[in-house]
Amino acid sequence: MGQHPKDPHAPTVAGVPDIDVGKVRKMLDRYRVTDGRGFRLKDRDPGETYGHSIDKPEAQALLEYGVRELAAQQELLYADNRWAVLAVLQAVDAAGKDGTIKHVMSGVNPQGVQVTSFKAPGPEELEHDFLWRVNRALPARGHIGIFNRSHYEEVLVCRVHPELLDRQRLPDAVRDEKFWQHRLEAIARFEQYMALQGFAVVKFFLHLSKAEQKRRLLARLDDETKHWKFSSSDLHERGFWDQYERAFEEAITATAAPHAPWYVVPADNKWFSRLVVAVALVHAMKGLDLHYPVPTEEQKAAITAARAALEAEK
Repeated sequence: MGQHPKDPHAPTVAGVPDIDVGKVRKMLDRYRVTDGRGFRLKDRDPGETYGHSIDKPEAQALLEYGVRELAAQQELLYADNRWAVLAVLQAVDAAGKDGTIKHVMSGVNPQGVQVTSFKAPGPEELEHDFLWRVNRALPARGHIGIFNRSHYEEVLVCRVHPELLDRQRLPDAVRDEKFWQHRLEAIARFEQYMALQGFAVVKFFLHLSKAEQKRRLLARLDDETKHWKFSSSDLHERGFWDQYERAFEEAITATAAPHAPWYVVPADNKWFSRLVVAVALVHAMKGLDLHYPVPTEEQKAAITAARAALEAEK
């Protein structure tokens, strides 16, 4: 195993044999985007597994570490009670968002995690600005929030299908040629605001290839137990593949920042995408300098008194 990293924000892999810590850190650097200038989605391979440098058994060992470490960090997060963590998952249909949440969060205390799935906005939500429902769903301090789809739907689905904006009854004056630019700027400012309020924002785009999506959709059709997952809208939206690719690229380009990084995660291999998400979350939480609160002198006295009273019981 490699030497323990000096970087306190880097993931550690104690208890996982034959893992090069430096390689894991470089893997995260490969997929993390903190500056959108020059970003091109076509330069990213959805089928890669860190240049085949990590095989499936090694990835499984790292995922198990990530799940354990995430549970430990969640306990610290709750005890520290200064920060909140928000993980945003965006992807096309069948990219594996639900499975990623299930596997990566399998070891954490469910009381400290809230998962919000954003569907089409309802009547009450349409009466407010597009970030209103997102703001209401933010996690409390000491908690992890997961957005399964998110505020980015407003610059993805709505951009591919601009007719959806009609339901929002926006004034004609704001639906000008800079409308999407303004929305992206609003999202970037909102995420900066969250960072300044003690939110660690980590965003994941599960980058799936069109060929792999086809394979997964066919698998759903061939398995009766998965028919409930299939929707005719999946095929309809597949017809807008190129438009979605452009919308994702522009969203990442406009909103990637050090305080709210994107991870463009190759998603053709589920075992690999789950690994990247798990280790990236651990990396983000280790960067928060979480610690258990130091008891006050009054609390120490109360603890001493409680111990004495318990030990005195017959």
